[in-house]
Amino acid sequence: MKVLITGATGLVGTALTQSLRADGHQVCRLLRKKDEDEQDAKQPCDLDWDPRSGAFDTAAENADAVVNLAGASVADGRWTEDRKELLRSSRVVTTQGLVSAIEKMSPRPKVLVSASAIGYYGDRGDELLTEESGPRADFLSRLAEEWESAAMKAQTLGVRVVRLRFGVILAKDAGALPQMMLPFKIGAGGKLGSGKQWMSWVALDDVVRAIRFVIENAAIRSAVNVTAPQPVTNAEFTKLLAHTMHRPAFFTVPPFALRAVLGEMADQMLLSSQRVVPRVLLDSGFEFRFPDLQSTLAAILRP
Repeated sequence: MKVLITGATGLVGTALTQSLRADGHQVCRLLRKKDEDEQDAKQPCDLDWDPRSGAFDTAAENADAVVNLAGASVADGRWTEDRKELLRSSRVVTTQGLVSAIEKMSPRPKVLVSASAIGYYGDRGDELLTEESGPRADFLSRLAEEWESAAMKAQTLGVRVVRLRFGVILAKDAGALPQMMLPFKIGAGGKLGSGKQWMSWVALDDVVRAIRFVIENAAIRSAVNVTAPQPVTNAEFTKLLAHTMHRPAFFTVPPFALRAVLGEMADQMLLSSQRVVPRVLLDSGFEFRFPDLQSTLAAILRP
């Protein structure tokens, strides 16, 4: 199988590339011409591309699948208007360019697997959220909705489209978990706000397996929640992380302090509640290797 991947040097893209190549699949990473770090990491079959126009080398032809993981991190900086525009363009404009490129390909790939996020659902309290649940009207929700709409345009080209709504991805050396661990390491760990807000998380290993699962399962052509089947509250997450790290968790970070530092990021990323279940994956027969948080943290943080 030949797979093209955007965002291939990020956390998920790197792990997916390694997994596919280990099983003998041909992976062509689409690397931005203007990104020196990506160019320095070039490997055989990697291709230059322009995210805005979608133009890339003809060596991309005859791909079986395209996995679109491009997008600037929502956590790397306060959401100024300029930052919001970067978040939007790195997702929506890049996906539009990718779909334009797919339109010119002959033959076209069978499937486009495009990233999104559970921020699509907005702050929903204790409501149990499946792929059928609708969006809200905050920034992250609108961003995810527009991102998914751009990907769905490939459907009119005869390409199967799968939209992956990622939860908080847990990995040892990158992503959200190392940042979460920092206050615990210095004995200042604790819950955020009331701690009652739901956190929908997923192990990186299961993310990679889920992406491969939807590529290979032609019956899936919808939104797919990529979250573990057992979400937890922030208070539960805090308790289990502290226990696994053998550190205390006495503190509570008040909402006003988070808002003072992060602005609207605090409400939409740290204090919002999304109790998400992966209904499509479970109904399709996908089996999680890491379904519960306690064993997942133990496995990830094992020396």
